Amino acid sequence: MALELTDANFESLVIKSDKPVIVDFWAVWCGPCRMVGPIVEEIGHDYTETAMVGKLDVDHNPEVARKYGIRNIPTILFFKNGEVVDKQVGAVPKQVLVSKLEALL
Repeated sequence: MALELTDANFESLVIKSDKPVIVDFWAVWCGPCRMVGPIVEEIGHDYTETAMVGKLDVDHNPEVARKYGIRNIPTILFFKNGEVVDKQVGAVPKQVLVSKLEALL
């Protein structure tokens, strides 16, 4: 399951996390986001013990989206120790995201 991230909780849940974190930047109106969303949820379920997975609605949380230069969605950022270490823009198969996450574990 993916956590709902916001401008208010981003630092405490993502930046200060002791686990690798995947953040899905999305919006309700975005078609490709609706394709990636269920994949992100599955990864969240599969990696509950070893990673944190979250989703951030860019329309409702513009500060974080702006800070990380999110211009296209879906964009998925991979964080480790509070730093962005990988990025995926656009809809991709689950295995692409899993392999990027596995590299951080």
